[in-house]
Amino acid sequence: MNSEGHDKSNGCESVEAEEIQIPVPWGHISGKWWGSKKEPPMIALHGWQDNAGTFDRLAPLIANSVPLLCIELPGHGYSSHLHDGVFYYVFWDGVILLRKIVKHYKWDKIKIMGHSLGGAIGFLYAATYPDEVDLLICLDIASTTVRDIGQCVSSTGAFIDKYLKYEKLDPENMPCYDYDEMLDTVMDAYRGSITKEGAKVLMKRGTQPASLPGKHYFTRDPRLKVSMLGAFSMDMTNAYAEKITCAYLNIRAKSGLKWDYPNHYQEILNIIKKSASRFEYHEVEGSHHVHLNNPEVVAPIILNFLKSSSK
Repeated sequence: MNSEGHDKSNGCESVEAEEIQIPVPWGHISGKWWGSKKEPPMIALHGWQDNAGTFDRLAPLIANSVPLLCIELPGHGYSSHLHDGVFYYVFWDGVILLRKIVKHYKWDKIKIMGHSLGGAIGFLYAATYPDEVDLLICLDIASTTVRDIGQCVSSTGAFIDKYLKYEKLDPENMPCYDYDEMLDTVMDAYRGSITKEGAKVLMKRGTQPASLPGKHYFTRDPRLKVSMLGAFSMDMTNAYAEKITCAYLNIRAKSGLKWDYPNHYQEILNIIKKSASRFEYHEVEGSHHVHLNNPEVVAPIILNFLKSSSK
């Protein structure tokens, strides 16, 4: 296991991250454990096609108050890809994986923090196992994605055909790039959501050398690009929201993601507010990846919430 140290930041003592691997039937789940091993950590879940590095700049600012286990979902980062021929249903894959991790460590209660897809997975888990979640922190997301029905129907065939194409790719025929070319590709794909520095952080675990000298390819499973079949309806999402009873914090970026149904974000929050044991909502300046680009903006909000929730 490798560990890495970080210098003092905002008056905090140095925090170390340890590489971990959790066995699963299709291989292993990789992650980074920040801080103490003397208490159960808050489980941190990254966004779609990101990796555990998304929390590399935030974790040192909060891990002295609560340890963090930043895991990588199947097919992301250093985690094993699902078996050949298996389609990714990323929302439910994540809930099932989270349950496996809880059982692996034999935790009775957990804390969850999730960004984007990770927040949606946390949302589903907290609704499915409400008595086993102490708190949920969602970063620039409120629930599972609700898509326009007509768009879902019309795109189904294209998604399936693309999946059949992507599943034929392997390291021998995977597209590979020069580092700078790959960096530009990443920046273009995120459409201004991350800074160049943030992109480089994600690329540490998101790329690896190819067989051709000087070339790199993405570590994530290309099948993830078409993993959005089985979208949730608005009624179903609302029903899950009603089941959340834990302490709840939502931090929304003012320049964050745009949704097919813009008002639904607030509708979900209104539902959760009725049943959550504690509820906080904050809007901050920044993009969808504000926690990576400017962690100092969100860290104080998270720390205050954790402190208040522990009383």
